[in-house]
Amino acid sequence: MKQFMPWLALITLLATQCTPPAEKKNEGLKFSISFTQEMSDQAQDGRLMLLLANNDKTEPRNQINFGLNTQLAFGIDVEGMKPGQEIIIDASAFGFPVKSLKDVPAGDYFVQALINRYETFSLKSGKTVKLPPDQGEGQHWSSKPGNFYNRPFKVTIDPTKGEAIKVVMDQKIPPIKEPEDTKYVKHLKIESKMLSEFWGKPTYLGAHVLLPEGFDQHPNAHYPLMIYHGHFPSDFGGFSTEPPDPNMDTTDYSERFSIYGYNKFQRLEAYNFYKQWISKNFPRFIVVEIQHANPYYDDSYAVNSANLGPYGDAIMFELLPEIEKKYRGIGQGWARFTYGGSTGGWEALAVQMFYPDEFNGCFAACPDPIDFRSFCLVDIYKDKNAFWYESNFKKLARPSHRNYLGQIQSTMEENNHYELVLGTHSRSGEQWDIWEAVYSPQGEDGYPKRIFNKETGEIDESVADYWKENYDLRYILERDWKTLGPKLAGKIHIYCGDMDNYYLNNAVYLMENFLKTTKTPFYKGEVGYGDRAEHCWNGDQINPNYISRLRYNTMYLPKILKRIQESAPKGADTRSWRY
Repeated sequence: MKQFMPWLALITLLATQCTPPAEKKNEGLKFSISFTQEMSDQAQDGRLMLLLANNDKTEPRNQINFGLNTQLAFGIDVEGMKPGQEIIIDASAFGFPVKSLKDVPAGDYFVQALINRYETFSLKSGKTVKLPPDQGEGQHWSSKPGNFYNRPFKVTIDPTKGEAIKVVMDQKIPPIKEPEDTKYVKHLKIESKMLSEFWGKPTYLGAHVLLPEGFDQHPNAHYPLMIYHGHFPSDFGGFSTEPPDPNMDTTDYSERFSIYGYNKFQRLEAYNFYKQWISKNFPRFIVVEIQHANPYYDDSYAVNSANLGPYGDAIMFELLPEIEKKYRGIGQGWARFTYGGSTGGWEALAVQMFYPDEFNGCFAACPDPIDFRSFCLVDIYKDKNAFWYESNFKKLARPSHRNYLGQIQSTMEENNHYELVLGTHSRSGEQWDIWEAVYSPQGEDGYPKRIFNKETGEIDESVADYWKENYDLRYILERDWKTLGPKLAGKIHIYCGDMDNYYLNNAVYLMENFLKTTKTPFYKGEVGYGDRAEHCWNGDQINPNYISRLRYNTMYLPKILKRIQESAPKGADTRSWRY
């Protein structure tokens, strides 16, 4: 055998030389993201997002939504991200509307990264959570002061190639200017002891206060208080002492209402409100819009919550007394009313129910689901899955948004996957997550317990039971009517379009079914529907929705004045403010 060894060695050598080198594995498209020392010299926690847009109409961060025109977003959680440290976003990052970078169509894109920065909160419950604090913008990640981002740049992407694209966040969203007081609109901000104790750091409540005409000239007058609930207002909305510029551009187009010049129309309505406000026979009320943005959303839903804290009590017993003291409110339940639409509609009904002696009437327009058997299109008590209708062989997605003709723009799964890109643990700052944050018990990790799995849609029955007992408004009314009914008779007014974009009318039907059966006492209120009316319809049967949605502060006042005349207790001050 020895005589063959040289030949074997030679063959082995030749084979080795002829073998091609192993090909480098294609790891696919990825992005390397960092932030500069100028942004901060501190490590950052937060939600790091990669945003891609196939157009430059505006920055990618302003083109991310759950609708048909959304661009692409991918997100990951980061903890302790240091200046200059490169964080990789690759095919494993969860995305919307495509779930992975490997599925991005080849082409030219504008690239932007943004980190929604978190702070650490040591809660009263003993739990520690990391959340994005509101910075005066109303809990919107794309415009939150202090968030880092980069100016968009254009790249050509081919997901089949293993390229790495560097993105450096070297821009910071600037602070927001505080609104200034005027003759009619004042601004108030207080630290809430209740909320500060819950969150483990100073927490504030704010209010924009619209004062009645003649407030300074009638120092002995005291006024009824109107709480106008809605999403986070940067200032008192829909009120202007100046008419719009007659030469104002009217080429802007509202897709929602299919009309041109809507910006000028809104300003004209704001000026018309002012003219009514100062007119001789207009009721002299105080109207308040509350600022109660929190680490989960632009609004607290004005109730006490295991995850958000005692916002209901803080507003009722800390903020409102301060407003009434400073601006001469009457300060009694018969002289307080509440109204609003959408989130504000749910709040108006909820606070009237949870504080029945503190308000004399609510006007709830297009309210968020007030019966969880119709949590939009989900019955959280009977359905097993929030994303899909039950079927033996067919898979049919539940819609989440439609237009007045019933045409579908998005599904439940899409809405929730969109939110999941923006934040885990209910931290997206969006609609389905805030319902969860308000209504759910606090989990062992300190974050809200999921009502359903955010990826698959499977419903947690134990969480649904908690929702039912604490926040299902129809169920609570029916359960407690014996004690609540005598305090609420004549106070409940609910309005909704029968083609509400979010199917909110379905829950209103169920609420109405119960209210019509009430006895000892009968509810003595009103439930109304708008034919083919979309979201924000508020009871106006004459004007189109794009007009009536701008008139919340005037359309309910005649009903409120009538209610005061009928229900004010003997000896009540119904005169000092009637000048």
